Amino acid sequence: MEEFPFTPETSVFKVLGKVFALSALDAVPLSVNLKCEPENAIRLRAAYPAVVPGWHMNKRHWNTVTLDGSVPDRLVREMVEDSYDLVVAGMPRATRLRLDRA
Repeated sequence: MEEFPFTPETSVFKVLGKVFALSALDAVPLSVNLKCEPENAIRLRAAYPAVVPGWHMNKRHWNTVTLDGSVPDRLVREMVEDSYDLVVAGMPRATRLRLDRA
């Protein structure tokens, strides 16, 4: 679910109230904050200059990805899916099961 809890220019995507992606829609170039496993976050930062520690987020668990074309679209989609999956994995089992049925 997309929400705008901070400003009309800050898009926040949540699953059952938990954030998995944020983006400042007025930023040029566009960027997105995504949750990431710490080891993978370090690997992605080393491989892509457009991936940096999460801006205004826990730097260990979040990356900011600048969408300037230097990170392949396929990888960006995988990063969004991984972020969603990490947030869901942190939810209670009963909640995860409800999502599976939805």
